[in-house]
Amino acid sequence: MTIRTFAAAAALAVFGMGLSAANATELRLSHQWSTGDVRHKVAEMIATDVAAANVDLDIKIFPSQSLLKAREQYNPLSRGQVDMIVYPLSYSGGQRPEYNLTLMPGLVKNHDHAARLNESPFMEEIEKIMAEDDIMILVHGYLAGGFASVGDCITRPEHVNGLSTRAAGKAFEEMLAAAGASISSMASSEIYNAMQTGVLQAVNTSSSSFASFRLQEQVKCYTPAGDVALWFMYQPVMMNKSTFEGLNDAQKTALLAAAEKAEAWYLEQAKAEDAASVEVFKAAGVTIAEMTQDDFNAWLDLAKQSSYKSFVDSVPNGQALLDMALAVE
Repeated sequence: MTIRTFAAAAALAVFGMGLSAANATELRLSHQWSTGDVRHKVAEMIATDVAAANVDLDIKIFPSQSLLKAREQYNPLSRGQVDMIVYPLSYSGGQRPEYNLTLMPGLVKNHDHAARLNESPFMEEIEKIMAEDDIMILVHGYLAGGFASVGDCITRPEHVNGLSTRAAGKAFEEMLAAAGASISSMASSEIYNAMQTGVLQAVNTSSSSFASFRLQEQVKCYTPAGDVALWFMYQPVMMNKSTFEGLNDAQKTALLAAAEKAEAWYLEQAKAEDAASVEVFKAAGVTIAEMTQDDFNAWLDLAKQSSYKSFVDSVPNGQALLDMALAVE
């Protein structure tokens, strides 16, 4: 090969590489948490594995509400204005009341039960509703959580009476209101400031959020998810369905493979997050309380009279959907 021919070939190769890079598809992924949070790490795993697959597909992550506000992500995803989100589904329970069942007190018994729910006919029905909004699930995931308070410990319904309390969805809010709490609705990213300014006295959120939002700096008592856990919230990685369908076969394969790997890791980390959060709060000198089975039963009895009843009464086909969830062993 002459020098001139080699130079021409090299230029063509560089041009081809530039053209490939220029044609690479970029997906934007939004979420509300810090880069140290497990939900960011799930997103990061997907992005890293997809990049390594070398299929001209890049995922750019926007953490900490840097692209969209926490509660304002579902509709932009549905419209294709953002490609992917990590999102607590019950945030959109006002728009799609069926989603309130994904944060129903006492419905999920433990992390392995949550994993079985993710593979059940119940979740298939939830996914059908999402598909109507041009949304699909990439990674299933439930996180457990508990209570914390700026004052006395919370283990039973009477302990929230008169307190300004945050939950994450309608079902928990209805149960807490029935216990005498005053409800303050907000995203988990807003809890720290609300406690710091006295707007909020008690809170429900995930073990991961308790730690990643440094709530140990604001509370005196923490009731974590342990052997008995009342709070489990579905927080999947979701994608615009049309965007996914517009990818080529190699890109789809790489994305689904990355998602499958991330989902398995998410489940294992969800189990570990509960104990890890306890250590964070202990180190900060926060009192650790424990919910007993009797305490759990008192909450569940109240939930059945309030949030369960409200769901069945207000959601078309609500009883059938609830029965599907309850049928998962």
